[in-house]
Amino acid sequence: MRHPRKIRTLLVANRGEISIRVMRAAHELGIKTVAIYSQEDRFSLHRTKSDESYLVGEGKGPVEAYLDIDDIVRVAVEAGVDAIHPGYGFLSENPLFADACARAGITFIGKIKVEPSDNPRYPDRNRLDRVVLPNEPEWQKVMQGEHVPSAPSPKPRAAVK
Repeated sequence: MRHPRKIRTLLVANRGEISIRVMRAAHELGIKTVAIYSQEDRFSLHRTKSDESYLVGEGKGPVEAYLDIDDIVRVAVEAGVDAIHPGYGFLSENPLFADACARAGITFIGKIKVEPSDNPRYPDRNRLDRVVLPNEPEWQKVMQGEHVPSAPSPKPRAAVK
């Protein structure tokens, strides 16, 4: 099993209480946090709980801003983050987001593992060649190795092709 690189800086691609909880856990692990916010959320508490915060989706409404994959990845690269945690909802189960993170060399923290597509027929990345869900026992070992409490999923899921 390949050991994942150490996460020193984490971007939380969500808002409100969800992002605050992720940031609290990251701080307890000694991980620096980066928040994103829409124009409407510029005074939100999650901005003040992070070490750094950046406007995302400038000129867009709040929902569109938090779904702007290209802008979120741009902020992550500019901020020099090692990983992105999507929180809950928004982009948490979007394989295109996980693919964009992988292409930028950023670890996606979530249930989806994506092998980036290098297929020249799909240069716009609107389609993935393959999405692979992690092996549950392997995932548990990684989490336990990092001393992160976790529970097995209720039902194993197969690879999607």
